[in-house]
Amino acid sequence: MRFPVTIRHRTSKAKIYAPAGKFAYYRVAFTTAGKRKMQTFATYSDAKTAAERIVRDAANGSQAAALSASQSRDALAALERLDGYFKAKGRRISLNAAVGDYLDALGRLNVPLSAAVAGYLSTVATVKRVDIAAAVKEFVDAREVETQSVNGKRPELSKNYFLMTKLWLGWFEKTFPATAVCDLTKEHLDKFMAGRKHLAAKSKNHLRATVKMFLNWCIKKDYISQTHRLLDADGMKRQTADAGETDFYRPAELQALLDAADDTMRPIIALQGLAGIRLQEAQRLTWQDVFGTAGHVAISATKSKTRSRRLVEICPALAVWLEPYRRHEGQLWTQSRDTYHAAFVELREAGKIPARKNGLRHAFCTFHFALHGNENLTAAQAGNSPSVIHSAYKGLATKADAEKWFNVLPPATPGKRAQ
Repeated sequence: MRFPVTIRHRTSKAKIYAPAGKFAYYRVAFTTAGKRKMQTFATYSDAKTAAERIVRDAANGSQAAALSASQSRDALAALERLDGYFKAKGRRISLNAAVGDYLDALGRLNVPLSAAVAGYLSTVATVKRVDIAAAVKEFVDAREVETQSVNGKRPELSKNYFLMTKLWLGWFEKTFPATAVCDLTKEHLDKFMAGRKHLAAKSKNHLRATVKMFLNWCIKKDYISQTHRLLDADGMKRQTADAGETDFYRPAELQALLDAADDTMRPIIALQGLAGIRLQEAQRLTWQDVFGTAGHVAISATKSKTRSRRLVEICPALAVWLEPYRRHEGQLWTQSRDTYHAAFVELREAGKIPARKNGLRHAFCTFHFALHGNENLTAAQAGNSPSVIHSAYKGLATKADAEKWFNVLPPATPGKRAQ
């Protein structure tokens, strides 16, 4: 037998070299992946068997022969791990892609990849899968606690506002039954708002604000990703609401309301119309708040809608209406707000006075601004912003009208002018 022996298969070939000198092994030489490789064997038969396998694999396109024994073991182990990942996650990744991604990430980091992953997981929350209905219930239950008075103090949250929020979020959850918060899309929010066509633009904006508040709470609870972008939905874009005309009571109507009211309602009506105090604020007041500061009604932060203290000047007409109550103590209004509303409607209808929403406070702001021509002064009195006073109440009444409003006095009062 003449060496080297050439083993061929199609266009592939390998050569077997005989032992030489002190090297007592047969060598198989071949080319794979553009590189010359050499393997050694103790016997010629082993060398020939290996050479025949190598040329067959090469002819079929396999480059496995280029791997060393340790590289083969590593490759098989890596393939087994990738197969396990596929079975667990349902996603197949090639060995080349896995190595490529690993090396790319490693090249960008100054720390081991495992350390970077651990740091990332410690700062990024894992989203929990919770149905919208369950999340809404949890949100509503947490807010209901805030409507309770603690140690006699004013609740953190208005009961009426809480109930309205509960109603609106009830609509929201019923629109998407058996849907997780984390599965919400912009299309879901578009569908929800499209179903609220019966609402006015202002009410829709309040509804959007409620949904936004709920979604922000869901972020804090890890029920939805912080990068959800749901508020980019077309349906969540704020609409321009038509402010409409400001409706307010006239001097003769205030006179009729005060003359016909009983002793419990009269001071509440007077404080709204002649001092601009909100109904909710007036019903929280005590007589000490009314008479404790000379010439002013003291509205503390706990009783103010804006939770900021202010002193409201008592005009001469209001002082006359309040004087009979100077010796009273305790709360101005001891019944429920619903009771007041029902009694006021009855009073208004008995006098054939039109319904004017928030008409007493609107009248005060309108006539006070007309009388003084100073939006800052009116805003300070009413607990509002000068911009709102200027935009909502400017030019609605004359100074003469305002003088009539602030001259509404009890019957037979000295100096009372005819309306």
